[in-house]
Amino acid sequence: MNSLSEIARVLAGSRQVILGGHVMPDGDSLGATAALGLALESAGKRVVLASPDPVPETYDFLPGAQRFRIGEAGLDGDYDLFVALDCSVPDRLGVLQNLLLRPELTVVGIDHHAGGEAHFARYFYVDPQAAATGEIIFDLLELMRLPITPEIAACLYTALVTDTGSFRYQNTTPATHRRAARLIELGADAPRLNTLLFSRRSLIHLRLLQNALATLAMSLDGRVAWMHVTLEMMENLGAKEEHTDGLIDYVRSIRGVEVAVIFRETAPGQFKIGFRSKERVDVHRLAAMFGGGGHVRASGAVVRGEAERIIPRVIAAAEGAVRRAWME
Repeated sequence: MNSLSEIARVLAGSRQVILGGHVMPDGDSLGATAALGLALESAGKRVVLASPDPVPETYDFLPGAQRFRIGEAGLDGDYDLFVALDCSVPDRLGVLQNLLLRPELTVVGIDHHAGGEAHFARYFYVDPQAAATGEIIFDLLELMRLPITPEIAACLYTALVTDTGSFRYQNTTPATHRRAARLIELGADAPRLNTLLFSRRSLIHLRLLQNALATLAMSLDGRVAWMHVTLEMMENLGAKEEHTDGLIDYVRSIRGVEVAVIFRETAPGQFKIGFRSKERVDVHRLAAMFGGGGHVRASGAVVRGEAERIIPRVIAAAEGAVRRAWME
């Protein structure tokens, strides 16, 4: 792994840069990418912001949100650097993986996911202690002595507040709060940003929640709870991927629940599974049992099969993880 200083030198020596994040972009991926892009432009670089999937409506207020090029469109040209943000494995880049095949592009990876080392990149920096990739970008911009404008501060604050669950998750540290405070000093309008992020739910989101809650189930000891979002629900409501954001938090919020699970049918015979825990269970290890991963308190996996087989198997594993955690 490279040092952050080495990453700074590579960025400083670039001329034309493509910045991109992961599939199904979230606030950290988009915020970190937009912030770095705006900062590099202020240093005279030509910058393109890319995303393998469209920017969700939730983040349409972000400075630079309308500039993201979706997929590979518009990425031809004389670029010399590709920076992959918030992404530790190439599959998470979606169609942007094809940029890794272009010999003229030096690839840099910047991430904070535990166990991820972005080996697809020539240069990579991973800090699992960082609450968000946006936290790393904050340090990087200060190291490069690039000014953090109110627009950049808004992007980085969004990255921090979304990946920490409004500073509720275990990944939140004193350093995270210090950086957030500094971003507010630099112009991030925290009350406005929090309103835009967490108080603009669409009617479709609420209708989908209504449908999903009808499937809510719990283990006998009340420590594992789960719900199921079907393709039929999504199609009947005209719901998109972004409308499922935050649904699992309702399950996690139930008193006594340690592990929350959401099963979302993404295609016939395919499910995206989300895991959340409160205090004891490492759901990164739980997700890894099904080929996934992520964070200690928030992880996911994609599994193929029928719901009747997948759900009991996953819940049994979750119950086992809870039992082991209470024995330790």
